[in-house]
Amino acid sequence: MDGLISVQDPLFPTLSPVVIGPHCIAAPVILAPMAGITDAPVRRMAMRYGAGLTVSEMIASEALMTGHAEMTLRANGAGVTIHAVQLAGNEPHWMAEAARLAEASGAHIIDINMGCPAKRVTTGAAGSALLRDLPLATRILEAVRAAVSVPVTLKTRLGWDDTATLAPELAARAEAAGYAMVTIHGRTRCQFYTGTADWHAIRAVKEKVGIPVIANGDLTRTGDAAAMLAASGADGVMIGRGAQGRPWFPGAVAHHWKTGRAPATPDLAEQRDVLLELYDGWLALYGVTLGLRQARKHVGWALEAAAETAGADAAWAKDWRGRILTSEDPAAVTQGIRSAFDQLAWRAAA
Repeated sequence: MDGLISVQDPLFPTLSPVVIGPHCIAAPVILAPMAGITDAPVRRMAMRYGAGLTVSEMIASEALMTGHAEMTLRANGAGVTIHAVQLAGNEPHWMAEAARLAEASGAHIIDINMGCPAKRVTTGAAGSALLRDLPLATRILEAVRAAVSVPVTLKTRLGWDDTATLAPELAARAEAAGYAMVTIHGRTRCQFYTGTADWHAIRAVKEKVGIPVIANGDLTRTGDAAAMLAASGADGVMIGRGAQGRPWFPGAVAHHWKTGRAPATPDLAEQRDVLLELYDGWLALYGVTLGLRQARKHVGWALEAAAETAGADAAWAKDWRGRILTSEDPAAVTQGIRSAFDQLAWRAAA
């Protein structure tokens, strides 16, 4: 993603801003909802770097209604310009009530999850399991839309498996219910995250509905976005795993989209400062004990991103993960992050 666009890079199609109710997303590059990852500190950072929109971690609707501490934290949108809350569940009444609560708590957009492939979610007939029960999925869509005044969006997959790619029909039902946008991950549930996302298959959804369609799956380089848009015909893109350890990446894609030039990757000093700010944010949000645990995966991904920037091998990141992530002392973790980046900067300059 470094440097300026070359003459060989595909240019972005000419696209319009995506409008979600009163919200105009000028460059619709969206940070995907990821459980345990896209908490408020990460979303704030991604929006600072230019992400058009970010979405909260998936929130279990009934747990939110009972005041479950983890779900309440996931719904936190402090400092997020456009606060989108994603809800999951399989009971129309509780999904509607959770949407009301999220709206009352400050959510600007409600997103409905009908795509999560995790067994613990699908066993409860939620997430992508709803692709096997379109009547229930429709009742949920209608109940949530009727419950709130803010815009409602849907995120789903192509289908449960290759024998029943029902995303176009589900998207049409969402549009009929008054939904403002639909996001399609280009895999079936049975694929989980294996194989390659089928961007071309998303085009069938775009051809079925008139509301904006967002393409999701396997966007890990700025140049991928143009190919994803060309294949899918979508109105925008959503980035998930490609942003892990790189909260600036959705903004880089948006910048590429608007200018035709891919910005340089943040230098090591900037990456260090981003990570340290995020680390302080996790400690403030979760408290020290939970914050330390929550930060570990992010620190590991950030070290890998830094190593890639500096051209260091994977062993460097593995060594520093072992040193930093075992510490239970926040001050020691902070110092470890500084030392790791200092060493990497010295090696890069040598």
